[in-house]
Amino acid sequence: MPQSRILRQQTLQLLCQFDAGNTDVASITDATFDEETSETISPNAKVASLAKKVWETKEKADETVAPLTPDWPTHRQPLIDRNILRLAYYEITGGITPPKVAIDEAIELAKEFGTQESPAFINGVLDKIKEQYDANGKDVEIATP
Repeated sequence: MPQSRILRQQTLQLLCQFDAGNTDVASITDATFDEETSETISPNAKVASLAKKVWETKEKADETVAPLTPDWPTHRQPLIDRNILRLAYYEITGGITPPKVAIDEAIELAKEFGTQESPAFINGVLDKIKEQYDANGKDVEIATP
């Protein structure tokens, strides 16, 4: 498995912990419990940094996604799906990853961690964000229909 995919998986796991409200962001990134080995481990600094950056932009990501998913507002989206969208949004708008790669990786995360419908949902939303990104460069403001 590519190292970048492992980084995304671990980042998604931290984002889901943040979103579930288990504890504050700082303490989650300090140490986590690995159920397989029954040990407390510290997340990779790169993972923790990326997760914090994505979490800081979650409101903007959610605002962008909301008009694209009127039947599925953010609070109704599965925890995994909304955090995959947030991660991919950050990668696309931050210029970190080419949009096509970010979308493909998000779909792979959805296949692995989401529901049966997650990959299609993620793909549809991110394709719309990519279209807006391609049309306007880094400005991905999406007009409310």
